[in-house]
Amino acid sequence: MFIVSQQRKKYTPEYRQEAARLVLESERPIAHVAQEIGVSATILGRWVKLERERQGSADGRSDADIRAENTRLRRELAEAKMDNEFLSKATAFFAAKQRDRKNLS
Repeated sequence: MFIVSQQRKKYTPEYRQEAARLVLESERPIAHVAQEIGVSATILGRWVKLERERQGSADGRSDADIRAENTRLRRELAEAKMDNEFLSKATAFFAAKQRDRKNLS
């Protein structure tokens, strides 16, 4: 028995971008758009992902930029929490000192 392989469909980069833009601009599910244009949902999903990366976010930043900023902000938040904890302890320490002075007088 012979297995006949189907020839793989080739899509132009322009077609891929237009299909991905159709999903992004219409905000409809990938599966619905894929069925309408006769493409696998998996393939269209890949095209959409690539188009999102190509376009970057709405403010012009790439995913890598956003991840780097997210990491920086997490670090800053951790430092701010440590500073806040230190200041809380220092406030409690000096308040206790003040109470001790009042009690001795």
